Amino acid sequence: MLVPTTGRSVIKQRIITALIALPLLVLFVLYAGKGLFAGLLFIVSALALHEFYRMALPAGRRLESSLSVATGVLFCVGLVYSSSSSLMLLSIVLPCLFLTLVYLFRFQDMQTVSRDLAVSLLGLLYIPLLLSHAVLLRTLPNGINWIFLVLFVVMASDSMAYFVGRTWGRHRLYEAVSPKKSIEGSLGGLAGGVLGAMVCKLLLFAELSSVDILLLGIGVGAFSQLGDLVESLLKRSFGVKDSGTLIPGHGGVLDRLDSLLFAFPVTYYYALWAFV
Repeated sequence: MLVPTTGRSVIKQRIITALIALPLLVLFVLYAGKGLFAGLLFIVSALALHEFYRMALPAGRRLESSLSVATGVLFCVGLVYSSSSSLMLLSIVLPCLFLTLVYLFRFQDMQTVSRDLAVSLLGLLYIPLLLSHAVLLRTLPNGINWIFLVLFVVMASDSMAYFVGRTWGRHRLYEAVSPKKSIEGSLGGLAGGVLGAMVCKLLLFAELSSVDILLLGIGVGAFSQLGDLVESLLKRSFGVKDSGTLIPGHGGVLDRLDSLLFAFPVTYYYALWAFV
């Protein structure tokens, strides 16, 4: 019989994982070329999609799950490397048509096929479409700094939300979806996002104005929290606690990506609007 992992041992696992992973992540962002950066993101997208479909699709849909993962990677490649808006639209439309036809000829149970097809299409929109914005952000002028800004603001927001919520949290934020999150913690997370953006200006990004710091800190902080809530909603609807077990102390790849999935698109479009 397995002994349940204690809260203290989980925290220890998280710290050890962070001490190993964070320096590797920093070095990778700094020194990986655009092609290598995109390649790693495509692999991460495939792993996250695998976790998503394992949670969401029934065991009898293994072929559809595998095809959806492969299609998701092609989805990423098309979005990132399309040379025109028509090709970009084609990279979105073709995968959706392909999966729809797969389900048409392998419908199995007429009562559940629409639900399974919707889940397959949702996976493409939820993970590859959003995560591709990280690669697009990396290709912008000062792309490395933008990537670090997202990572730093999200980590600062998450950390501040955790400590403020643990210390002063009294009012539940959205109990049906995430019972432990509090309004106080959420507000602390927004403050942490602003502080994170301020530090980024001092260390990386002198071009940021006070308005940029405020908008990015609150905007990225808010959308990172929304991304976390969306994944919690999906996991609850699928009846699972974690998306996987690949990352010790942290769950699965998707559990670590949830906040970033919403943060990268927001930052990318802000960067286009304000700096390009």
